[in-house]
Amino acid sequence: MRFAQIVMGPAGTGKSTYCGHLEKHAQATKRAIRIVNLDPAAEKFDYEPLADVRNLIQVEDVMEDEELKLGPNGALLYCMNYLMDNLEEWLLPEIGEEYDGDYIIFDCPGQIELYTHMDLMKRFVKQLDQWNFRVCGIFAMDAHFLTDGAKFIAGSLVALSTMVNLEIPHMNILTKMDLLGKRDRRNIERFLEPDAHDLLKEEAETPWNAKFLELSEALGKVLDDYSLVKFVPLDIRKSSNMENILLIADMVMGVSEDADVKVKDFEEPDPEEEQDRDLDREFSEYLGTLNVND
Repeated sequence: MRFAQIVMGPAGTGKSTYCGHLEKHAQATKRAIRIVNLDPAAEKFDYEPLADVRNLIQVEDVMEDEELKLGPNGALLYCMNYLMDNLEEWLLPEIGEEYDGDYIIFDCPGQIELYTHMDLMKRFVKQLDQWNFRVCGIFAMDAHFLTDGAKFIAGSLVALSTMVNLEIPHMNILTKMDLLGKRDRRNIERFLEPDAHDLLKEEAETPWNAKFLELSEALGKVLDDYSLVKFVPLDIRKSSNMENILLIADMVMGVSEDADVKVKDFEEPDPEEEQDRDLDREFSEYLGTLNVND
């Protein structure tokens, strides 16, 4: 059995940063985790990839093709289709076939349509399943995006569309928490255990909000009633945050099922960062809600 995280989300949400810090954390904790870059438009990242799709096809080369005449988005979709048609010939030899216990992170492009309604990534997931991988989806959302109730509903629906489309164990993480000030961190807290109705009541009264309030409340009720979407904060400065996210992924994929896995509390060097300790407690509460057999 092999294991994989598929790291997804909109462009600029810190997917590659998450992958790079996860690799460093794995090295520090003596875990063998490798990363595969699946973004044919990537310019740089802070890790040494096990495999890089740019060695197979690049967006720039497709855009320069005078017969195709594709723009950036069309060229990327062309590259992803080409990749899916060459998984057996290119990707499998790159990652190998016989490494039991392998743990691979797939760093994916930022075109959101790849995950919400197109079948490209679903085909990729099915191929990994045939290669005996257990897969966990990681959906990255910029913490700066969650500033009000309406944006929370919108972000949640995008995450939900991805989860429904791919049909795999799924976790949503709030990235760039390290870039938030203390006031913004306190504001984010209400989105970790959200009540969509209360969040929407705080919206400014504009003609637009008044017209679509009932629709927003109905969408929020679906999220509340079925507990479909929950966000886990990530501060890359804290090893405890990365350890907890890795632990959650391990649990949903059944990594080391026989081990007595517990959440460890880390002593932070800055005693004034009370908000950071609050986020750690949110992790522990989140772990308590998980059913690892789902």
